[in-house]
Amino acid sequence: MTAKDELKRVLVICEAGVNHNGSLERALGLVDAAVEAGADVVKFQTFKAEQIVTVAAPKAAYQDRNAPEYRSQLEMLKALELDADAHRALLQHCQRRGIQFLSTPFDSQSVQLLAGELGLTLLKVSSGDLTNAPLLLQMAQSGARLILSTGMATMEEIEEALGVVAFGYLGGPSPSRTAFRAAWASGAGKAIVRERVSILHCTSDYPAQLGDVNLRAMDTLRDQFGLRTGYSDHTQGIVISLAAAARGAEIIEKHLTLDRNLPGPDHRASLEPGEFAEMVAGIRAIETALGTAEKRPTAAELSTRKVARKTIVAAKAIERGEVFTVENLTTKRAGAGKLPAELWDLVGHPAQRAYAADELIDA
Repeated sequence: MTAKDELKRVLVICEAGVNHNGSLERALGLVDAAVEAGADVVKFQTFKAEQIVTVAAPKAAYQDRNAPEYRSQLEMLKALELDADAHRALLQHCQRRGIQFLSTPFDSQSVQLLAGELGLTLLKVSSGDLTNAPLLLQMAQSGARLILSTGMATMEEIEEALGVVAFGYLGGPSPSRTAFRAAWASGAGKAIVRERVSILHCTSDYPAQLGDVNLRAMDTLRDQFGLRTGYSDHTQGIVISLAAAARGAEIIEKHLTLDRNLPGPDHRASLEPGEFAEMVAGIRAIETALGTAEKRPTAAELSTRKVARKTIVAAKAIERGEVFTVENLTTKRAGAGKLPAELWDLVGHPAQRAYAADELIDA
């Protein structure tokens, strides 16, 4: 088996997000649940509410539906913050439990905390910040690898974001939209982005409706940008995550909650621990079943082939010297023998010996 044919393991990201509702104890419980469910990574969200939203900013429609108890987006986000000490505790707990800690920074201070103080070498970019060039640039300049979610985005916006990232990695001196485009257009820019960046198709609604999933767009992203590609799933249930894995997603991200009935914006679009474990088991089964692109009989099939394939036998008793015809020859399951396609090569030739009905033709 070549390196190209090796089975690809799907990276499963458990999106704990803000489903801790501001409680470190619940956040630690989400880490434990992610480990027990078999996730590879557990991801949180890092932000200072005042740094990312104005007092007047309205809540999104799904936030109004799912978290009506908060009067404004600022009030809601302040209730969902985790401070630096909580992040340190979560990182240490993840290290003890053997799961990778990841977070999405939403502001400059949070990038410094995650990539600087905590030393994370992988960061997640939210769909909402895909067009936030200053923040994207800071993340790339940190040197961290990036996973970009692309909810709400056009192909042009994604390409522009990749230009910002390419520029940040290459270390250009004077940022501008022209410089970003040039960085992405360059061979060096594309090479470093393809080495360090993954991209996720996603629909930014919570929960997302099946008719809005458009899962084939994941293929378009892979073909267009040549990046490691996956799916961030905001639908209810596990079916779409499994479908994405079957379509070749290399990363699956899915929200986890300890209780879907808790108040908060994302619980309704999240899986509870047992469901998350079922999803992971399904993904692992799918990646095993996908196998390689090579079409060949398996070892198990080789033994089956001996009894399932037909060979040429006598349709009735044939005397020595009798001419083979399509009437006195047939094909049946009889073990090793002549291939059925050789039947016409025998027709018209005399039998070299006598054959009983159903006997393999060995002439």
